[in-house]
Amino acid sequence: MYRSQKLAVRYFVAAVALFGVMIIAGLLSALYYLHPSLLFDVFNFNMAKIFHIDTLVIWLLMGFMGAVYWFLPQELGREVEGIWLAEILFYVFCAAVAVVSVVFIFVQYGGSNEFSLWFINQGRKYVEAPRWAAVGIVVVVLTFVYNVVATCIKARRMTGILWVLVLDLIPLTLLYLDAFPALTNMSTDLYWWWWLVHMWVEGTWEVLIGCIMAWALMDVMGTSRRIVETWLYIEVMLVLGTGILGLGHHYFWIGTPQYWLSIGGFFSALEPLPLLGMVVHAIYDAGAHHMKTNNRPAFYWILAEAFGNFIGAGMFGFMMTLPQINLFSHGTQWTVSHGHFAFWGAYGCGVIAILYIAKQKISGVNFLDGRAWKWGFGLLNFGLIGMVGGLLIAGIAQAFYERAIGGSTLMAFMAGQENPWFVSGMYARMGFGLIFAAGYVVLVYDLLSAGKHAPKSAVKTQAP
Repeated sequence: MYRSQKLAVRYFVAAVALFGVMIIAGLLSALYYLHPSLLFDVFNFNMAKIFHIDTLVIWLLMGFMGAVYWFLPQELGREVEGIWLAEILFYVFCAAVAVVSVVFIFVQYGGSNEFSLWFINQGRKYVEAPRWAAVGIVVVVLTFVYNVVATCIKARRMTGILWVLVLDLIPLTLLYLDAFPALTNMSTDLYWWWWLVHMWVEGTWEVLIGCIMAWALMDVMGTSRRIVETWLYIEVMLVLGTGILGLGHHYFWIGTPQYWLSIGGFFSALEPLPLLGMVVHAIYDAGAHHMKTNNRPAFYWILAEAFGNFIGAGMFGFMMTLPQINLFSHGTQWTVSHGHFAFWGAYGCGVIAILYIAKQKISGVNFLDGRAWKWGFGLLNFGLIGMVGGLLIAGIAQAFYERAIGGSTLMAFMAGQENPWFVSGMYARMGFGLIFAAGYVVLVYDLLSAGKHAPKSAVKTQAP
């Protein structure tokens, strides 16, 4: 293993640990809907929600960085440049996450002043971390960019995947700077904040996971570079062509011009298509070779990534982003249903696939399979789909009773929270959330134990 791949393993361990924290915070957030007075004045719903969302962003970001550190030396056949600096900043990153977590648990809120912005809580969704921590994330990402770019320069060789990755790192870095302004006009603040949420999380991340999945398909299925790079180029074109215009579906109700209603509603669902095309084409190509693979868990998680991305981000997203529908669905559990499906399908499944690719090499086995990963795969996806369904039921009840009939008043909101359909959806979300948590436990067990009893020398491939 390269030194950078050992660093990647550390990132993977940290990502899996934060994945568990995200699940605990999510279960706690779900409990508040069933027992609103839970931990009142000790650890309120808002803080549980912040933990749930922020750890989601951080564990995925750590997974992406680990994946690049894993595949980059394989792609260029050399160690990552400046890896010692990346190793130091990994521990700085983990320490910063730990300190912010302690502040969120024991301090939680501060006054409306600069001190609170810098040291307690920025108060902006997805980027609640205080500014000192946001500065730290910028430093970590800049180091990551330096590692990738300097390695390519030293190697004097570029592949199509690396060109896309390097170009994507520019907006990945610059768009996060939208986390810093503290604008007093709410419409202006939301206008630029959506550039961070949509173009950083939904745009640059979509291209980044495309690069990672291209490497994964070549590793797991032996897919030709020509196929994955072709679809990667199509993805970049669609992100550039539709991503910025698709951003308009966030502009419907924040005081921006009316033309965003038609622009945002039309362009917002096209971005996930290339990743689905890449995987489907790879499977079609592999079919000519009897679909041989030596890593079944990774293969199935790649499939879950492609179709989960298309259905969760694409179909579920388009279902609720037409302005005629969004008028009633915006800000309800319907939105939360889409968010869970999109993040899981677009990113979570892909990171787990990379975990199994790394696990195979660490274990030193030529063929990775077993029973535990199937249980983890089934429980996680079944639990996720169940949560999505429960949230969708609750959200549609809100859209109907609270918005369409009640007229979006405070009394209609309170009545909506007591509606039997809404309550049933919340109970379903809680129950399926526990199933999802059980799947996480099985996943961790399998990642720790998989490959221990498999033969180390015999080469074996078979159809999934």
